[in-house]
Amino acid sequence: MIPIIYEDDNIIVINKPSGCLTIPDRFDQELVSVKSWFERKGQRIFIVHRIDRDTSGLLLLAKNEVAHKFYNTQFQDRSLTKNYYGLVVGTMLQEEGTFDQPIEEHPTISGKMRVGRKGKSAITHYKVEARFRGYTWVRFQIETGRTHQIRVHLQNAGHALVCDPIYGSADPLLLSTIKRKKFNLSKDAESERPLLNRLALHAYSIHVTDQEGATHEFIAPLSRDMDATLKQLSKWGK
Repeated sequence: MIPIIYEDDNIIVINKPSGCLTIPDRFDQELVSVKSWFERKGQRIFIVHRIDRDTSGLLLLAKNEVAHKFYNTQFQDRSLTKNYYGLVVGTMLQEEGTFDQPIEEHPTISGKMRVGRKGKSAITHYKVEARFRGYTWVRFQIETGRTHQIRVHLQNAGHALVCDPIYGSADPLLLSTIKRKKFNLSKDAESERPLLNRLALHAYSIHVTDQEGATHEFIAPLSRDMDATLKQLSKWGK
């Protein structure tokens, strides 16, 4: 089930679950994707933009070719605002700033990106929202939409996202990691259920102008696992 946040005659706005592709995988058609999910319901959609498979959150879809071209143009010319939230490893000391480093494909690892002089321009603004013991909750606003942009910029800054198997560590976030004194690590470690075991990045909002000239801000609420993680960090992680 893919939650629909908003729908009219031209667009559908959804809150994509983590682990769900935006479009079908060329090599594995059995993997769940947003496009195939709607098609199975008999609804034709046009993909306006994409977010990573493991990133949860807001995705805007068009219901016809005219709307697709209209909204896609806003993404192409950067006339809209996209905000993300992410939980990163370590304490980010600077309250806010901008990552402005070009991003290119990794020369030897397929599917991985890196900061590189020959890459395409990539700009990520960030603002620290909360600091916990060993972690930082950060809001990101991206001007460009390069592949893995936020993840690459964070790795380059020495603060990978939690549960990022490509640019950091795939290790899940456990409650025992946060409140060590309250846990019998040897007894509880094997049976403990992770607080978070997927990429800690969420596409939170998009601010767009519709075809009649009205402005809208669409918001995708945080998923239960990320919300629960923040509550535990607020309680035990300071």
